[in-house]
Amino acid sequence: MKITIREYREADYAACRSLYGELAQHHAEIYEDPSIAGDDPGRGFDVCLKRTDRRGSWIAECHGRVVGFAGLLDVVGQQSVAEIEPLVVTAGVRDEGIGSDLVGHIRSEAKKLGFKFLSVRPELRNERAFQLYVRLGFTLVGGVELFQDLAPDRGRTWRSGIEILGQKLNY
Repeated sequence: MKITIREYREADYAACRSLYGELAQHHAEIYEDPSIAGDDPGRGFDVCLKRTDRRGSWIAECHGRVVGFAGLLDVVGQQSVAEIEPLVVTAGVRDEGIGSDLVGHIRSEAKKLGFKFLSVRPELRNERAFQLYVRLGFTLVGGVELFQDLAPDRGRTWRSGIEILGQKLNY
């Protein structure tokens, strides 16, 4: 599969918004919470484009079709730290190396821009994404985001199996 990585253009808007919708829907499914996707799952892409900390956006294209999208953010308040956000590959072509290609491209761009660290915050239940990032060298933990379920009556199921600093956590 021949993949081309190039900068995002306005003509890519509909395809990338659809990809973002796929991501939101996937997160809604893995967290058993339809409100994550809501009535307009692609709306997060509009927010993504308006971010003032966005340093670049790239798409992966195969045979003229947009099959992936990724962005690079300048982490505000943390000198020399960039973040990959989002990274989306359409379901039909996952496991073809597209995510790896996008991450490699972003890594190069971040270096060119003078960043010293590149971070990513995958959803833990998105196990394939988590495993991809670890395989690509994201093996340092810079921080942990902890949550408390304020609406346990919604019937969410939390998985066990993570231990950090001797503390057993659910995800």
